[in-house]
Amino acid sequence: MAFNRRKTTYHRRKVCRFCADSSIVIDYKDPRMLRYYTTERGKITPRRISGTCAKHQRVLTVAIKRARNIALLPFTTSILK
Repeated sequence: MAFNRRKTTYHRRKVCRFCADSSIVIDYKDPRMLRYYTTERGKITPRRISGTCAKHQRVLTVAIKRARNIALLPFTTSILK
């Protein structure tokens, strides 16, 4: 007997790093921390991927944009063909 059983996958809910540890401060002058929330192409990682809450994602986005404007983070990568 062959039963079609669907595999049930369990997805663990991601916890916002900034809500869990209140000592972490989002600052535009810290590019090492902000780089964790950008892709290798320079795009900002969405909430569903990074696991941050809506409140901290908004603060994080503003910090990344400020760091880009003063050249601490790149807008994009330079790909030469």
